[in-house]
Amino acid sequence: MALIVQKYGGSSVGTLDRIHHVATKIIQTKNQGHDVVVVVSAMQGETDRLIQLATTLTTEPDPREYDVLLATGEQASMSLLAMALNAKNCPARSFTSLQVGIITDSTHTKARILDVKTDTIHKELAQGRVVIVAGFQGVNAHGDITTLGRGGSDTTAVAIAAALKAEECQIYTDVDGVYTTDPRMLKEASLLQQISFEEMLEMASLGAKVLQMRSVELASKHNLPIRVLSTFSDAPGTLVTLEEKIMQKRLVSGIAFSREEAIISLSGVPNCAGMEGHILNLVSEANIEIDMIAQNAADKATSDFTFTLQRKDYPKTLKIIEQIAAKLGAVSLTSNAEVAKLSLVGIGMRSHAGVATTMFNALGKEGINIQMITTSEIKISVVIDEKMLEKGVRAVHTAFELDKLPLEKKPNLMEI
Repeated sequence: MALIVQKYGGSSVGTLDRIHHVATKIIQTKNQGHDVVVVVSAMQGETDRLIQLATTLTTEPDPREYDVLLATGEQASMSLLAMALNAKNCPARSFTSLQVGIITDSTHTKARILDVKTDTIHKELAQGRVVIVAGFQGVNAHGDITTLGRGGSDTTAVAIAAALKAEECQIYTDVDGVYTTDPRMLKEASLLQQISFEEMLEMASLGAKVLQMRSVELASKHNLPIRVLSTFSDAPGTLVTLEEKIMQKRLVSGIAFSREEAIISLSGVPNCAGMEGHILNLVSEANIEIDMIAQNAADKATSDFTFTLQRKDYPKTLKIIEQIAAKLGAVSLTSNAEVAKLSLVGIGMRSHAGVATTMFNALGKEGINIQMITTSEIKISVVIDEKMLEKGVRAVHTAFELDKLPLEKKPNLMEI
């Protein structure tokens, strides 16, 4: 008998019929002799509805009250799921983060988990009950409700699983697992049987929405296997684990992308020590996060400075950079808010040459211009025009034969 933590996302509990279906899956796991702890998200669309209520009332909701409001979505789904299980003669109890003891810092809307108390959970499991915990939320040292940011229920599940020393953490979603790229864009995408923590972390940080990045970081730190599964099929899913446990090492594991990108470039700024820090400091003071950065010396006196950022921050950032350009006497300022980031990820890049060449040639054959490049040990990211993104993903996917992986499995998506 093992202890299993399962997390069900918003689409999995989006209707009462789906909640009944989730209850049946939980009972199947319980009947296999396992202790089961379940973490749930809010019902599909509920968090967006609550956000709309708050932002319609005021353009700047108080962060504390905002978190109190958003946390109600998970409380509704946890109690409904407990009711469904009890109605099926499977003893279950639901708990908020306060009742369990999920302690976070005090950063409202994007708090970090500091500690997870396990006494209540162990007590309930010892009495044969399924324990259901509200995801996405915690409580700070002052007793205030906090939320963990988009996808935070993944992090709740992993944190609980780590604290309980669970056998594995199962993340149930609306696709069969982790694919070589988003199967909604590319039907030729292949299902990965296994992927390393490091690769999954890169994929999550680069735009793949299967798992929240923080949850992968936490699982990697505690060496906790994550299995990504479909709520709506019996597919074996994808195991996220240590690199040394990967059975088949691949040159490339997948392609991640992000549409919501913008790029800003300053040309002819003074080429002196500390200039980069000066520019970025003014941007960071406005609470704006920078992604990719490139600099090159135009001549001995001047240099060019280019960076990317999230599109939502583009208007504010552009105003700041226009002021900087004027003060520094920059030769020109160019920008584009209609770009996308396409990234190739794979642990095999460490030991194989020519990966970048293959990628760039594939894009070049499709007439796709690369505006910016960054690399790491297992990643290559490029910025391209957003309208060329789908063509670019398809070209790179084909070039690395990601549609021909062993034991290839094509997407089996439900209409949701």
